[in-house]
Amino acid sequence: MAMQGPPPGQVMVLNSKTQRTHGRQAQIGNISAARAVADIIRSTLGPRSMLKMLLDPMGGIVITNDGNCILREVDVSHPTAKSMIELSRAQDEEVGDGTTSVIILAGEMLINAEQFVRANVHPTLIVRGYNYALQEALSICEKLATTVDVNDTPRMKDLVQSCIGTKFSSRWNDIMVDMALKAVTTVARELPTPSALPGGGIDVYSQKMEVDIKRYAKVEKIPGGEITDCAVLSGVMFNKDVTHSKMRRRIENPRILLLDSPLEYKKGESQTNVEITDEEDWNTLLKMEEEYVENMCMEIIAFKPDIVITEKGVSDLAQHYFAKANITAFRRLRKTDNNRVARATGATIVSRTDEIQESDIGNGCGLFEMRKLGEEYFAFFEECKDPKACTIILRGGSKDVLNEIERNLTDAMQVVRNVVFDTRLLPGGGATEMAISVGLRKAGLKLESVQQGPFLAVGEAMEVIPRTLSQNCGVSVIRTVTQLRAKHAAAYEEAEKANGEGAFPKCNWGMDGTTGKLVDMEEFGIWEPFSVKVQTIKTAVESACMILRIDDIVSGSKKKGY
Repeated sequence: MAMQGPPPGQVMVLNSKTQRTHGRQAQIGNISAARAVADIIRSTLGPRSMLKMLLDPMGGIVITNDGNCILREVDVSHPTAKSMIELSRAQDEEVGDGTTSVIILAGEMLINAEQFVRANVHPTLIVRGYNYALQEALSICEKLATTVDVNDTPRMKDLVQSCIGTKFSSRWNDIMVDMALKAVTTVARELPTPSALPGGGIDVYSQKMEVDIKRYAKVEKIPGGEITDCAVLSGVMFNKDVTHSKMRRRIENPRILLLDSPLEYKKGESQTNVEITDEEDWNTLLKMEEEYVENMCMEIIAFKPDIVITEKGVSDLAQHYFAKANITAFRRLRKTDNNRVARATGATIVSRTDEIQESDIGNGCGLFEMRKLGEEYFAFFEECKDPKACTIILRGGSKDVLNEIERNLTDAMQVVRNVVFDTRLLPGGGATEMAISVGLRKAGLKLESVQQGPFLAVGEAMEVIPRTLSQNCGVSVIRTVTQLRAKHAAAYEEAEKANGEGAFPKCNWGMDGTTGKLVDMEEFGIWEPFSVKVQTIKTAVESACMILRIDDIVSGSKKKGY
C-alpha cells in the first residue's frame, strides 16, 4: 500500500493582497447589493413619494425624488451596486423617465432569483427562463398598447400628468404640463429622410421627427417670483444687456443679423513688433485700424438691420457707429444661444461681414424688448413666427426648488418627446405590470422543466410596482395587490369564455397612487409611453441576467502600465 504523504500545500496564484469571492457566495453578495440599492429609492415611487436630501462633499445639498439624480449623488463601493446605478443613468439618457422603476424592478428580479441560486439551479438556466419571460412580457405589452394622436391635447395632458404627478412639482401640475407640451411641440420639426426604394433609387422622402430638447429648449432659472410666473416663450431670451446706453431697448418686427466674427481690429496671433521712425506713421496705423472697423460697420449698416448680435467682441468705435445708425448691438453671446436665436428668428449666422446677404437677415421675430428680472437685464425675442427653438423661464423661491422643478420638467418633456416618436401608450398605475404578471403566470403553466420556476419568478417580480405604490400611500398592501390580481385574472377568464383558449383581455385596472383605490386607467386617465415601459422591462431583466451570470469577483487587479 502506497504511503500517503502530507496534502500538497496550497498554491498561491493570485497576489496575497487580492480579494476574491466566487461561486454562490459572489452571487448572493451581488443580490444583497442590488437589494440595498433598490431599497434606497423604493420610497420615491408614485405620487405619494418621499424626497431624499443628499449632501455632497463640497457641502451643497440636493433635494429630489428623481431616481437617477439620487443614485448619481450616492457614493457606493460595491461593483454590482455601481452597475445598478448605471442602469438608471442609461434609462435617463435613453427615454428620460422610469429611472426609479427600472432599479426597483431589477432589484426585485434578483431577489426572486435568490431562491434558485440557493437551490443550486445553474445561473444559465435561470437566465434562459428570464429571457423567455422577457419575450412573453414584451408581446403582452404589444397587445395591451393603444395609440394616441399627438395633436389630441387632453389625452397628451393626461399622459404628462402621469409623469409629473409623482414629482415634487405636482402642486402646479397644470402649468408644468402645458409648459412641457408647448416646449416640445415648438422644438419638434419634421426631417425629410430618404427612404430607399426596392429598385435601389432614393427619391421618395419620408417624414421623421427631430426633437432636440437639449439644444433648442433652454431652461432659464431665475430665483424670485412665483412658480405660477413660469412660462414658455414663443421665442428666446438670454441674459445680456445692450452694449451702449443710447441703443433702442424695444423694437417691433426687428431685422436681426447674427455674426460669429469680432467687430474690432484684428490682433496679431502671436506677439507683433512694429518699429515706427516717423510720427505720422503712428497716426496712419491708428487710422488704418479705425478704417478697418468702420468698413466692417458700413458693410453691416448697408443691410439696415435693427439688431446685431455677435459671439465675439464689439469695439467702442463699432458701438459708436451702431448707435449713430440706430442699431442695437449685443456682444459675446454663447454659441448655443446664438444657434437658438437663429432657429427662432430664421436668421443665418454669418462668419464674415463682407459675405452678408439679404437672406441671412432674420425677420421672424415680432417683438424685441429688454426687461429687468431681479437684478439683471434680459433680452427677450418674442412673438416669433413658427419658432423652432424656445426658452423656458422658471421662477421660484429658492435655488433648490428651481433645480428640482427643472428636473421634473425635463422628465415631462422627455415623455412628450417619446410619444412624438412612438405614439403607443400603456396604462399606468401598476396596470401594465399586473397584466404582465398574470399573463406570465398563465403562460408559465404550459412550460415544463426547470425553466418554469425562473419564468414565473419574473411574473412575481413585476408585482413589485403595484406593491410599492400601495406601500407608499399607506393602504393594506396584501389586500390591494390581491384585489388587483383578482381583477386581471377574472378578465382573462371572461376573455377565454367569450373567445376561446389563448384570448387576450385588455384589462386596464390599476391603482390610484394617491388614495390606494383600484381604478380603471381608461377612465382615470393615467397613461405611460410604450417606449418608457418597454425600455424599463428590457433593462431590468437584461441587467438581472448579467448580474446573475457573475460567479467571481476579484478586486485589487494590478495597475495599468506595470
